[in-house]
Amino acid sequence: MNQYSAIREVRKLLRLVMDESDRPELVAKLEEIDHRLQAFHDRGIDFKEVVDGLDDSIMITDADGTVLYINPAYTRNTGITEDEVLNRDIHALIGEDKLFTGGAVTSVLENKKSAFRLSTTYKTGEPLVGYVMGTPIFKPDGSLRQVVACSRPIMSLSSLQEDFEAFVKEVNAIHPRTITKDSDKHLSGSMVGKYGSLKQIDTLLDRIAPTDASVLITGESGVGKEVVADEIYRRSLRRDKPYVKINCASIPGHLLESELFGYEKGAFTGANAKGKVGLFEYANHGTLMLDEIGDMPMDLQVKLLRAIQSQEITRIGGTRPIKLDIRFLALTNADLKKKVSEGTFRQDLYYRLNVIPISVPALRQRTEDFEDLCDYFIERFTKKYDRSFSLTQWQIDYMKRYSWPGNIRELENVMEYLILCSSGIGRIEDDVLRGLLNVPEEVPELQPTAPKAETPQLEPVPELPAEGMDFNTAVADFEKRLLEQVLKGSSNLRDASRKLNINASTICRKIKQYEIDYENRRS
Repeated sequence: MNQYSAIREVRKLLRLVMDESDRPELVAKLEEIDHRLQAFHDRGIDFKEVVDGLDDSIMITDADGTVLYINPAYTRNTGITEDEVLNRDIHALIGEDKLFTGGAVTSVLENKKSAFRLSTTYKTGEPLVGYVMGTPIFKPDGSLRQVVACSRPIMSLSSLQEDFEAFVKEVNAIHPRTITKDSDKHLSGSMVGKYGSLKQIDTLLDRIAPTDASVLITGESGVGKEVVADEIYRRSLRRDKPYVKINCASIPGHLLESELFGYEKGAFTGANAKGKVGLFEYANHGTLMLDEIGDMPMDLQVKLLRAIQSQEITRIGGTRPIKLDIRFLALTNADLKKKVSEGTFRQDLYYRLNVIPISVPALRQRTEDFEDLCDYFIERFTKKYDRSFSLTQWQIDYMKRYSWPGNIRELENVMEYLILCSSGIGRIEDDVLRGLLNVPEEVPELQPTAPKAETPQLEPVPELPAEGMDFNTAVADFEKRLLEQVLKGSSNLRDASRKLNINASTICRKIKQYEIDYENRRS
């Protein structure tokens, strides 16, 4: 019985009571109640009828997670019927081998607040991904009464038709993937370091960047593969053309094909009536960066191979080949040779991508660049947080002994943490670094000791005049004379920084501050 049928039954009972009652005041009150019920009924809003008619999938559970209701759209969209879920515990329905995974109901039951989640159902053959909004309904005393979950398949977003392209633009504005000459701000910073294998990479980039050869960039997670890719784009002849980035691991396999190749109108149920342009077409005449290429599904590897070989694609549901002119950059932290031998990556695609192989070294292999990287992040974060900071030589040596499993990304996070922990005093205690990195201190010479560098002999401090002097002026004068003497006897800034046990970037700031005439400032 719906609420409107119930109202009609209540009004019948009210009329019976009024007919039998001999109390005028009671009859008057009952007539008032009947009048209000009629006004509500005549509005013509049957909320169950409304929910039954929605295209959104609706599920309602009680406070314990027992399913009380699903609307007809829930069955249409997911293939799950009332008999499979009604009066059953929601927790018993969730799992890889059950009706669905994910969802928002369990989160709302646990946290007593709204939740937005993805959910995958398994009754339609191919797994169907949808987005779910879970909302708690509370009793007057504040306790949970029910949970309402409203969901839609992700592919239904394409039914927005004319608004769909605007929706995509808004999403890309939040997480930009396309980089053009007008959006260089999305490029990574320049490469830092000039020694060993990185110097070889820098030399190689000068030779291969202006070409159209495919490049395979490998290395551990966090070593800066994307920085190298951005540097190739920056030095290429296509630097004024589109630069499209896509992470092959971040998009579900069943959506990746339509993202890459696009589709024609009516290609599948829920497809945009106007079709969709894929990322390959957006990257035409420019550069396409495929991150985590090792995670691309095997069936798409065939199509990618054809796109690279023939420089053309065909949209899903289409028959007309689309000619392309794209430079491909592929990135991975996986061992593709091993994946080829295991049969999880195509050998022909591997050789097609591996025209120019670049292996980015791990941070632990770049000890000569370590101080430059520290200086780079110090300059970046001191500017960002408007505070000074420097590391002692012992602290730099201590950090060099750490293995850095997260590589440059981890170093970046550590430097930001240290600068924030310095609380504006410009340094951190050695114990902070010990507690953060926990490097075994089995080499005695790395314990904090007085600097071994030769201390410069300064001119004797003049006697204090009888009338006294300004302390800040005296300190600044002493600091300037100290820097001038050390710089005069140093081969370069790094040599001076070792003698004074401060960073070279700090010395540079002091040179500008005191207008010191430094003859070797370019060395």
